Amino acid sequence: MDHFDTIVVGAGVSGLIAARLLASAGQRVVVLEARDRVGGRVWTDRSDGHVMDRGASWIHGIDDNPVAAAATAFGMRVHEYTIGSYQPDGRPIAYFGPGGERLSGADAQRFADDVHAVDAALLGLIEASAPDTSYSQVVRTALESLGWEAERADRVREFLSHRTEEQLGAWIEDLAAHGLDNDEIDGDEVVFPEGYARLPEHLAEGLDVRLGHVVSQVEWAADGVAVTVGDSELVAGSAVVTVSVGVLQSDDLVIEPPLPEPVAGALGRLEMNAFEKVFLRFPTKFWDDGVYAIRQLGPQGEWWHSWYDLTELDGTPTLLTFAAGPAAKATHGWDQSLVAESVLVQLRRLYGDRVEEPTAVHVTSWQDDPFARGSFAYMRIGASTNDHDTLATPVGGVLHLAGEATWTDDPATVTAAMCSGHRAAVNVLGRDIPIEHAWTAQVTPA
Repeated sequence: MDHFDTIVVGAGVSGLIAARLLASAGQRVVVLEARDRVGGRVWTDRSDGHVMDRGASWIHGIDDNPVAAAATAFGMRVHEYTIGSYQPDGRPIAYFGPGGERLSGADAQRFADDVHAVDAALLGLIEASAPDTSYSQVVRTALESLGWEAERADRVREFLSHRTEEQLGAWIEDLAAHGLDNDEIDGDEVVFPEGYARLPEHLAEGLDVRLGHVVSQVEWAADGVAVTVGDSELVAGSAVVTVSVGVLQSDDLVIEPPLPEPVAGALGRLEMNAFEKVFLRFPTKFWDDGVYAIRQLGPQGEWWHSWYDLTELDGTPTLLTFAAGPAAKATHGWDQSLVAESVLVQLRRLYGDRVEEPTAVHVTSWQDDPFARGSFAYMRIGASTNDHDTLATPVGGVLHLAGEATWTDDPATVTAAMCSGHRAAVNVLGRDIPIEHAWTAQVTPA
């Protein structure tokens, strides 16, 4: 039986940060990863000669962001690509009306001003909302307070529905009113032309990472933990478990004794989303230069409403769109060609015969990934923003949950994953350790 100071379950960014910090402090640490790669939901696919981030893509705001600091330390090349948390303006956006006509600059700005007006009205309503209030309810109240005619209100309601889908992969009726409280960006947003996976690949260097190790049970007691992998058992003084909310809520991983309150309650109020990326590469670029996003307004945009131009990353004409929330659930199980055809129908409403058949289509399938069960977590109705941090409450002094869903300030991001891994390491050690040690200190397997 192998004995360690700490066992880390999951070689995503959260687990690797925790492991590196603990190892740099002199602990004997092992990282158990079910997949055949490190990174978790940070996954760069290079199989067709292109760099494609199937999981996380962006650093959402580089100011005072530890992910940006780590990327700089590792020499990772970045490309500025600010999307602004699904904002209506701020970058060149080609807006198309319900009939497929492109809006003039003045009309597009009037629409953006309407969105900003509703956002301002939402602030107080969300602040005063009860835990069982949905985001849809506060949006409805804000629009009613402005007294707009139906069509004008409908366009903004659609936009805010798509915001909840694209930001959190959740239907607006299912999201708690406070579900977008942390939707703020500090500084530029950047992507990685060489792939986000360089980050976990660097973080894993020097660690005892064991791939293909599927953990089925974690037992905890006052004197430590025992972790079951197949027919083997590993024991340690503590464990950091960084699996997704979807896995925690499944029967695939048994925690014994079961998680106590308040951790169990917080877990029950969060839910894994339905959110998939759709990449389409084309022979030529049929959309306008200088436009970083294309947006379709009106009922025709119920599923496919926003496309992002990724051409600058490697010179290949490429659009990225998202099957998010209802669209992800409705298209779940579709062949990639069917998804592509559905997307192309909408693009041809806007650009006509200029839209050629794509040379390649890639659709992610995080809903089917048994080690993720979705892309990231969101707050169900009845949840509070504190539930994220509550989920990380140490259990018995020996079991620590970490990951994007356990960090209140910026959930559903790699930043949250990184910060939660740091907190878990601090809790295990019982003392502070600078997060920078994760990329400045040398570690070797103990």
